[in-house]
Amino acid sequence: MAQERTDVLYGTLALLILKTLDSMGPLHGYALARRIEQISKDQIALNQGTLYPALRKLQHNAWISAKEGETDTGRQAKFYAITKSGRAQLEAETANWDRATSIVARFVKGLS
Repeated sequence: MAQERTDVLYGTLALLILKTLDSMGPLHGYALARRIEQISKDQIALNQGTLYPALRKLQHNAWISAKEGETDTGRQAKFYAITKSGRAQLEAETANWDRATSIVARFVKGLS
């Protein structure tokens, strides 16, 4: 049975984008989306209507920067890179994620 692809959990897309850019360096939107899907083993489906508004928001918050460049195929595209404040936000997002998953795990596992 093939596994279903899912949308990104609310509030996690910024974390995924920041972590991917921090690990991989600058990427254009299409490559970024494909890399996130690849890391998720194709469990997450990212479309333009989800990714690009998130990129604009991260850019507006100065957590990423964008620069025009050329892709491997010679096409012009915006390349996104994490900023210094984006790295600080990545640390905060990671801590929030760890705290949230730990709380949910207590309920799922029935721990007190």
